[in-house]
Amino acid sequence: MKFFALIWSNLRRKKVRTALTVGSFAVALFLYGLLAAIQTAFNQGVEVAGVDRLVVRNKVSLIMPLPVSYRERMLQIPGVKTVTYATWFGGYYQDPKNFFPQFAVEKETWLKMYPEFKVPRGEWEAFLQDREGCVVGRKTAERFGWKIGDRVPLVASIFGGVWEFNIRGIYDGTRSEDDTTQFWFRSDYLEERRTWGKGMVGWYVVQVADPNEAASVAEAIDSRFANSPWETSAESEKAFAAGFVKQVGNIQLLILVIGGVVFFTLLLVTGNAMAMAVRERTAELAVLKTIGFTDASVLWLVLGESMACALQGGVLGLAAAKLFTLRGDPTGGFLPVFYLSPAKMALGLALTLAVGVASGIIPALLAMRLKIVEALRRV
Repeated sequence: MKFFALIWSNLRRKKVRTALTVGSFAVALFLYGLLAAIQTAFNQGVEVAGVDRLVVRNKVSLIMPLPVSYRERMLQIPGVKTVTYATWFGGYYQDPKNFFPQFAVEKETWLKMYPEFKVPRGEWEAFLQDREGCVVGRKTAERFGWKIGDRVPLVASIFGGVWEFNIRGIYDGTRSEDDTTQFWFRSDYLEERRTWGKGMVGWYVVQVADPNEAASVAEAIDSRFANSPWETSAESEKAFAAGFVKQVGNIQLLILVIGGVVFFTLLLVTGNAMAMAVRERTAELAVLKTIGFTDASVLWLVLGESMACALQGGVLGLAAAKLFTLRGDPTGGFLPVFYLSPAKMALGLALTLAVGVASGIIPALLAMRLKIVEALRRV
């Protein structure tokens, strides 16, 4: 810190070059922040999955149903604590572009299965008493301007016709990563109105008594329904969510490739800027050594300039990315969450400082090894 004034003075000497270097860091970290938020959105189900929950679906495909009678049979399996179920509705509000997930859920057990979702007691009771009632996630309610008591029509692309629901509750998540875009309505209402698929559900969610026995319980469930007309595939909720991520491609690899290219380019740009700064100040560095600056002091002086540029640009870029994510999902509902976590911001800042060190280390070493006589001879 004792060289701060000198470092700051050197950075202000070439204001345009410093601004461009800081700006390149800011743009890179802004891009990093957006990619991190998108990664969080795609991995949201994986990150918040319950360790004690299993998802049981039709062995053939998720779009194939299972009998509702399976619920009681699953409850008889040792290690199973609770069982609930849901069915994908696949409707839309006013326009097919207005996509959000809608589930017909088992009203008595659904909220007990997901304690991370919170609904005021009075609102949930109103939902239980209204056959056409529904509970909407906070994000979806804000997106369409819905409020408690509104009558909402949805066009059912799978079951056909226009279905109307009464908004009886709005749920929130207890964590920033929780999905608050969902729309829940009662499975008995679906069973009553639909003209096909009666007595069937989309999938089951099973809560196990001991998370350490989840694998054996999943195996027992599949064994119970083996060789039946509707065989099952039981897996952990985390594995189930990860399967969805794989269906849209290797997002992790894409983010790593884009991020790697950006940071490597940034490394070259910053390294070149620092090398030019050292060449321009060869005589000055020699004078500093003459008046008593050690080789280590000169090394840290040059490294300090590089890291200062990186830190300024990194903070600006991450702050801009955070402000952008606070505006909400820019895709209009495609992403369940759009959130830049403090952990991802800290990682971005660490990467920025690492690039700052890597880009400045060679010019710093050259400055450290500079011979006073040779440097002054070049002037």
